[in-house]
Amino acid sequence: MGARNIMSQTMQAIIATAPGGPEVLAQVARPVPAPGPGEVLIAVAAAGVNRPDIMQRTGALPAPPDASDILGLEVAGRITATGPGVDPALQGQAVMALLKAGGYAEYALARADHCLPLPEGLGMEEAAALPEGLFTIWHNLFDRGGLQPGERVLIQGGASGIGTLALQLALAWGAAQVIVTAGGPGKCARLAAMGASVIDYRAAVLVAEVEHLTGGSGVDVVLDILGGEMVSQHLACMAPGGRHVGLSFMSGMVAPVDLGLVMRKGLWLTSSTLRPKPDSEKADIADAVRARLLPLLGPGKVRPVLSQSFPLAEAAAAHEYLESGSNIGKIVLRVAGP
Repeated sequence: MGARNIMSQTMQAIIATAPGGPEVLAQVARPVPAPGPGEVLIAVAAAGVNRPDIMQRTGALPAPPDASDILGLEVAGRITATGPGVDPALQGQAVMALLKAGGYAEYALARADHCLPLPEGLGMEEAAALPEGLFTIWHNLFDRGGLQPGERVLIQGGASGIGTLALQLALAWGAAQVIVTAGGPGKCARLAAMGASVIDYRAAVLVAEVEHLTGGSGVDVVLDILGGEMVSQHLACMAPGGRHVGLSFMSGMVAPVDLGLVMRKGLWLTSSTLRPKPDSEKADIADAVRARLLPLLGPGKVRPVLSQSFPLAEAAAAHEYLESGSNIGKIVLRVAGP
């Protein structure tokens, strides 16, 4: 779009032309969307890359029927237009936003009440790596998981974007101990330097290692991305009254559960998904994130771990990198600034 003059009415965007591997991603020209009631139009500076994007690309998790086929669930940029019911004074404001779809593009629509201000001292690429994680972590770790200062938490997939952010936020919240899993000495060393107790899942037995690290006390909250057979191991790691929160099910949707153990320990098992939630519920989460988590972010405090950034046109390479499992932290796509 050159200078990205909105009057040109077209923009570059990334879609999946068919279910498949990264090669099905294509850059296409699309009309610049117009904001509807309660919406804003954002000139995208950067967009986060997430596993749900990969699942949408492969056909494992199709986009909602009312969502754009343009990939991308989070962006940072500047508001360039406002829809009915939105204060026009927001135009020009730098924001980061959770989207239903459409982030892999030069312009994207967002609900005004799903936008957040950029934490002071963070750039656009860092900000683009935050919304999906902040919404997910607040809702699952702090709301449903009920993490309290002084408690212990186990985070599976500690080197992921969600994992590195949840680790930092839990420590900033006052958790007594944050245990994370990762594969290989490089990732483990990086996470240990961030304050985690680290378990190399390639070399250690989870239940025995958690028992050792906690002095036999167990953990109060588990953030689980695996599901399947691992759930029974997580339950064995948990302290009485512990809360098990399922974020995804990379090892399977069906889990064997010892209900006697659940009863004896008084455990809670819960799970949630973000994208299909009603707009009003996402707005409530945004309010909580704004009030409770944003003050924890910034230079010298919690900030996203950026693994690598790619130009928008190289979205396929970004997907390949995420699927390789080599990343520590988030991957973002760079889009020309407004």
